[in-house]
This record gives sequence, structure tokens and C-alpha cells, in this order.
Amino acid sequence: MEYLVIVLWFIYIAVGHINIGKCFKIYERFPIHRIGLSEAATNDTMLNKDISDFHINRHHPDSGSFIHHPNVHEYPFIKALPKKRTSVDVSKNISILLENLLKSYSNSQLPTDGGGVPTVVKTNILIRSMGPVSDDMDYSMDCYFRQYWRDKRLSFHGPIKSLSLSISMLSRIWKPDTFFYNGKQSHIHTITVPNKLLRLSQEGDILYSMRLTIKASCPMELKNFPVDRQSCPLILGSYAYTSRQLVYQWLTSNSVDFNPGMTLSQFDLIDFPQSNYTLNRREGEFSVLQVSFNLQRHAGYFLIQVYVPCILIVVLSWVGFWIHREATSDRVGLGITTVLTLSTISLDSRKDLPKVRYATALDWFLLMSFFYCIATLLEFAGVHYFTKVGSGEIPLDEDEWEDIGEPVEKIGGRLSIQLDSPQKLMAARRRSSLICPIYNDTTLFRPNSKVSTMERTTQTEQPKASLYKQLWLCILGDDKFRRMRQREATRTDTTRHVNSVSLIDRMARVLFPLSFLIFNLMYWLAYGPYQDGFPWTAK
Repeated sequence: MEYLVIVLWFIYIAVGHINIGKCFKIYERFPIHRIGLSEAATNDTMLNKDISDFHINRHHPDSGSFIHHPNVHEYPFIKALPKKRTSVDVSKNISILLENLLKSYSNSQLPTDGGGVPTVVKTNILIRSMGPVSDDMDYSMDCYFRQYWRDKRLSFHGPIKSLSLSISMLSRIWKPDTFFYNGKQSHIHTITVPNKLLRLSQEGDILYSMRLTIKASCPMELKNFPVDRQSCPLILGSYAYTSRQLVYQWLTSNSVDFNPGMTLSQFDLIDFPQSNYTLNRREGEFSVLQVSFNLQRHAGYFLIQVYVPCILIVVLSWVGFWIHREATSDRVGLGITTVLTLSTISLDSRKDLPKVRYATALDWFLLMSFFYCIATLLEFAGVHYFTKVGSGEIPLDEDEWEDIGEPVEKIGGRLSIQLDSPQKLMAARRRSSLICPIYNDTTLFRPNSKVSTMERTTQTEQPKASLYKQLWLCILGDDKFRRMRQREATRTDTTRHVNSVSLIDRMARVLFPLSFLIFNLMYWLAYGPYQDGFPWTAK
């Protein structure tokens, strides 16, 4: 009996070694960690199965793939065992998928070629920064430019809903030939790599995004500069495909957006309406998208740098009205200084402006400031010419020099001329003022008769002619009127005042400030209110 037990024990051990060897053979052909099977699943039936009977089930609701066998009903435990896949396996599967999709694909044909309907390209723009908006009639901006379209030839089925593709795929698929109608020097950012993005969804929807710096033209109307409003458009469309082949649409009603906190240095962004229309060209009708950036210029910089200095300079030129007319060099120097200062401000304010054929609002203000400064100089010229005779004296005629021949006596250390008539006294006085007008001394002349010494005067009486006629004769420079004023200056029957104020200066003190105030009111009422922008139309 004991021998029988020992024999059965050896038979049991031998059978166990055979089963273990079979298990090792199974592991060599189907590694358990690769197919996701436990040791409990290994049996004699599994040993005779070939690995080619297994494939990936892509339609399983879970994200991972599982082993599927034709006779899975015989092994129900297999469905619950996920397969462990590496990133290398996924990349290979995607590459194989794309190669299969592109086998019969032609990138020269539109996605809807032969379907009788145009391909629709939807667009949106996210603007990262904008500016500068130059007065050379252009502007620039940095943006993300995105385009969406559907190409059913690239649709697929699988657990992955969207694929991020390499930009090298752009050369193998069809893409729209979008360009900017009013672009100047646009470019794609390429640091550190080309800033492009390409995605493909299961339905064949394609997203093509890129980062661009766009410099576009902006036709400006500068008649109201610097209190103007401008409308800068951005117009895009297809270069070669007509509206029957390709149609552009905005993705949503708010397809143009800005980064939060984005501001412009010289403008306020009022609004940016979007539109799409059909543009007629020689080659046919083309679908076009347009967004208009309506901008309001900041006038604060020009108020501080131009308007306020000009107003102060004009007011400074009026100081000459309170300076006596005898200070000729002071008043002329003040007037010339104000004119030269305005010239400097005018040149500095226009150095960044385009050379337009019309005058801007700033030009009109500078022109009127020039006018007031020059009018100040002309006003003093009129005062000097018509109310100030010589250096305050009347010039002597030739025949008056012959009447002065009397001897000169020295009285008390002074030279004195004895004259027996008022006429000879006046002639000597005139001669003395011409010879040495600065050191005139009334004690040099001691007439025998009771004739008072004439004081030097520069102000004459108001003429009998009306004020308007006197002003008209001053403007005409009538010589007869001037001589009449000279004769009236020699009269001694009225009281005179040395360095008295001219009537023209008194009138200028009121008329100049009042007229300049009225001009400023009219100027700011005309240019100050909100100005409407002008629409940009393609030609």
C-alpha cells in the first residue's frame, strides 16, 4: 500500500512539471503583461490560439482599448482586462491613421469641390495689442488669427475626438488663401518656432490658428485734427477663389475681441463693428470680411503742448499795448520774439503729420495766433507812424533853418539864444531836437516876448475828422493826413502831457482780447463736439 502511495506521488509531481512547462510556453508567445491576462486564464484551449486573432476595439465606450477575441463568449473575463499602451504605440496609430486619410487626398481641390456649394471659412480674431496708429495713415496690431472650415475627406472614427497635428501637415492638406486687402507689412511670428496651430476633429473640422503682426493702411480725414475721429478698417478675403467657391463668415457676432486691459496711447477705442460683403473685382465677385476700429483721438497732449502755449504767447504779445510808444526797441523786440516762438511751435507740431493738401484744425489755430502776433506789430507801427513824430519832435523844414542866425550868449554856464519872435523860438527848438534830441533842454531858449517854452510832446489832439475816417487814412498811409497831424502837434494853445498813451493803444487793449476770446469760442464750438467718422469703401 505504501508503494502505491509513493508511485501516485511521483505521477502527480510529473504531471505538475508538464503543466508548468506549458505555462512558460504560453508566456513566451503571449506575455501576460502585454495582453492583460492573468495566470488563471491560461488553459489548454488558450494555448492553441494565435495572436493574429486579436485586434483593437476602437468603438468601446471607454477611452482605452481592450483585447477582443472572436470567441470571446468562451472567455467572458477577457473584456474586463484593459490593455496597457505606451505613447509610442499611440503615435504610431495616429501616424497610420493620417497616412490612410491622405492616400487619396488632393490638396489642390476644395473640400466641397464638385458638390455645387462653396466652402465656408469662419474666422475670429483675438487682438493682443494695437498701435501705434500713425498719422502717416497706417496702424499695426499683434493678434491671433483663427480660421475654421470642414473637410469631410479627413473625417475619422476613434476614441480621440480631436488631433493636434504638426504644422508640416499644412503642406499636405487644403487651406484657404486668405490675405489682407489693406495690409502693408504683415508677418508671422517664428520665435522660437513658427507660431501656428493645427487641429483636426472626427467630423473633419479643421482649426488653423497663427500669431500675426499686421500693419494695415488706414485712410484718415485730418481736417479736424487733433480733435478728430478715425475709422481704421481691416479687410480680409480670398486671393484666388470667388464667392462661388469660397465664402468667408465671422464665427460669431463677437468674433473680434481684445485682451483685457489693452489701451492705445493717443486714441480711445469707441467700437469695432463687423461686416461681410461681396467685393467686385476684375476677376469676379469675392467674399470679404471687414472690421472697422472706430477711434477718438486724445486732445490732451495737444492742449498741453500746442494750444495752451500759443494762447499764452498771444496774450504775452499784448503787453506791448501798456508800454509807452517811445520804447520802440522794446515793443518791436517783444513782437518779433512772439512770432518766432510761434513758428517753432508750428514746425514742431507738424513734423509727424502727413503732408496733406488741406489745412487742419490745428493749422487754423496756429494761423490765427500768427495773425494776432503780427497784428500787434502792425498796431505799433501805426502808433509810431501816425502819433509819434520822430523822437517826439517835429522835423524842421529847410527854410526854417535860415531864420535862426542870432548870436548865442553864455548865461550862467549855459548857452542861450535870444529870439524876438515865437516863430524863431519854434524853429530853434526844432533844430535843437534834430541835432541832439536826447539832451534837449528848454532853458536854452529865452525869448524876449512872453511866450512859454513848448514842452516836448508825442501825443496830438484828436483830429476833427471822424474816428472811422481817421482809421481809414491811417490804413492808407495818407501823407496829407500825416502832415496835418504834424502841424497840429506844434500848437501851443492846449495842454500837453509827456509820454501820454495813444488812442490806438487804448482801443487795442480792448479789441484784441475781446476778438481773440470770440475766435476761441467759435473755434471750439466748431471743432469741439463729437465728430462722425467716415466709412471706408473698397474700390
